[in-house]
Amino acid sequence: MESKLCYALTCTEDLEHLLSNPEEGAQIERTKTLFEEIRASVNNNEEQDRSFWRPVLPWGGVYTIRAGRKAISCTPLYVKISLKNTCTIDGFLMLLYVILRENETFPREVGLFLGKDFVEHFLYLMDSYDYTTVKLLWIWDRMSKRQYRSEVNRAALEIDLFGNEHENFTKNLENLMSTVQESLCTNCNCPARFQELLQRTINISPPRELPHRDLIQSAVDEFFCPKVVLCNEAGCDGLREFSHRVFCHGPPPFVILNMQMWRSENLAYVPYHLALCDHRYSLEGATLFNKEEHHYSAAFQIDGYWMHYDGLRSDNLVLLNKPPELLLLSSLVYIRCSDK
Repeated sequence: MESKLCYALTCTEDLEHLLSNPEEGAQIERTKTLFEEIRASVNNNEEQDRSFWRPVLPWGGVYTIRAGRKAISCTPLYVKISLKNTCTIDGFLMLLYVILRENETFPREVGLFLGKDFVEHFLYLMDSYDYTTVKLLWIWDRMSKRQYRSEVNRAALEIDLFGNEHENFTKNLENLMSTVQESLCTNCNCPARFQELLQRTINISPPRELPHRDLIQSAVDEFFCPKVVLCNEAGCDGLREFSHRVFCHGPPPFVILNMQMWRSENLAYVPYHLALCDHRYSLEGATLFNKEEHHYSAAFQIDGYWMHYDGLRSDNLVLLNKPPELLLLSSLVYIRCSDK
């Protein structure tokens, strides 16, 4: 089911002002970033206390804004925006934050795709624990270009993000992971002899036959490798030759592998390292799906320790002895290793 906006919606002047001036919306000034706080709690952890000291990115949220300056009454009209089913973006927002804070050069690289201002506001709001505004920043800055085209509605608003996390997050990363693969048909009379196949996400399927090496690496190799298949153009009996698939803008700082087509029995082993387009990537995290609750959560590592984030729980950031069982895996997230 696609996510939907229950009432028509546009950015008000107040929200636009807040997002362009995040300092005014911050509720807490910190000497440490949220990432540094989490890292300290991990390294100073005692066995009897395995959770972070406060909730991080709680599920849902309520945000109050002024409805506008053209109200008839002199008393400002305030509107509450309620967020529901935010788990479709929560886990990835947490992973994005950890990736950007843990790798010094990544904010600049990601800023080339998502915008420098967005990255700066995102990090500032996360470090200020202003989590509802973080979610609204993503919805308006990223998702509004696709899902939410709107009109002004002076009423109580509700944004329901029920749906698929790849629709709500991965596809809104602009061209960060976009790849292109060229193909040429051997039939000179083919109606579409030369083609370019552009994809903005990395969707991999389990190999049809079990390879002699890692399944996920094999599936990634198949996604990028050249191949020859029968041409599917109407009236053409030629062979279509595909080139190597390459990234349109060079190797991205991180990649998200869409794993929704994989069954649990195919995932007994998840590689910690991945070879991808002549670069080495290492496992940073994953998003998990609870089919019974239709709910997403996430796992990531800091300094070799694995943590599980679940916005629905009261203790929603918990240190684990080992990575969680990846039985219902939605995504794998790998970061590019340093050239050194």
